Amino acid sequence: MRILIADDESIIRMGLQAMLREMGHEVFAARNGREALQMARSYRPDMAILDIKMPYTDGLQAAKTLGHTQPMPILLLTAYSEQDLIEKATDLPIHGYLIKPIEPAAMAAAIAVAQKRFAETQALAQQAEKLAQTLAMRKLVERAKGKLMESGLSEEEAYRAMQEYARAQQRPLMEVAQKVLQCDDLAFLR
Repeated sequence: MRILIADDESIIRMGLQAMLREMGHEVFAARNGREALQMARSYRPDMAILDIKMPYTDGLQAAKTLGHTQPMPILLLTAYSEQDLIEKATDLPIHGYLIKPIEPAAMAAAIAVAQKRFAETQALAQQAEKLAQTLAMRKLVERAKGKLMESGLSEEEAYRAMQEYARAQQRPLMEVAQKVLQCDDLAFLR
């Protein structure tokens, strides 16, 4: 994987780089959150591991920004186990919270879990989007049927008229429903 790490402590940063490279990953290292965001835009990493407390842009803000602009698995790294930091982290699109020092086995496990959780989250988001589109289409078709029913057709006749027109014109039903709602003269359906 291509992994972006950000830590303001050079010894920690070099240790993480060495550990991740030994695991076979390509590593990009940033000294602070602002640099991490710039590197993320340039290198398009597969994952980010961010220290929480850094100058300029902290790891929490960097994680929030990455979650919105470049979704990827994100692990937060800290030497602090303060409850308020943990609470702030739980509101972010992260996939793990590691407390320094980190052993290679713990890092490997955290990376594997983060990848899996991120993939699941992405799949759920796509499914939710598809369901939202289906619901929007159904609402549109129902409104168009209602308009046709006002002109004297039964519900079944209205739906059949839209279906037949969609088939004949080789157009999606949603497009036909939009046309019905936009037109005052519905003669095109007959």
